Amino acid sequence: MNIKPEELKAHGYELIERLDHMELIPFVRKYMKTKTRFSLIYISSNVLIALSILFYFWKNYGVSNFIIGDGLTYLCYGFAIAFTLVPIHEYIHALAYKSQGAATTSFDANWKKFYFMAIADKFVASKKEFQIIALAPFITINLILIIMILFTGKLWTFTILGILLTHTAFCSGDFGLLSFFDLNEDKNVVTYDDKENKVSYFYGRKA
Repeated sequence: MNIKPEELKAHGYELIERLDHMELIPFVRKYMKTKTRFSLIYISSNVLIALSILFYFWKNYGVSNFIIGDGLTYLCYGFAIAFTLVPIHEYIHALAYKSQGAATTSFDANWKKFYFMAIADKFVASKKEFQIIALAPFITINLILIIMILFTGKLWTFTILGILLTHTAFCSGDFGLLSFFDLNEDKNVVTYDDKENKVSYFYGRKA
């Protein structure tokens, strides 16, 4: 949006939520428990991938040269590899921020609570812009992984599925924030980050 944080009140916006980044996990849990489009998409995606893994084990069970232990090993490779995608995931967020008009981006991490964030300091994003920013890594990385399945062998498919499941699970923060927007759809919510104070603000106004 072509608007500065200090101009929001003059445009009729009022503060409706303040998110301390240290409280990101409770915030996400709260809004993932609400029934919205994005909480359902998130849960459905995880369930679908988990069922795909079980189906792939069932499909290959009894097939010559297939050992369940090998399948589990390669699946665990995927779980581990998924952690290396965290920087790529956040970088895609940063690129998405820039595509929506953010001048500068940065990153924050809390290893104790295991959360990572791409931040566009003082950039006010509308709901539509934030949806693009939040969904960019989920769609980009998962689409690439699904395409890769078409070109991998049997055991490495377990690895790709493991990466896919773990990365999708890691997207809970993005979907929790999107769920918040959905729950407050009538308020035309906009948001911006305050990098210095490690806070995100959500403002809304009636249509």
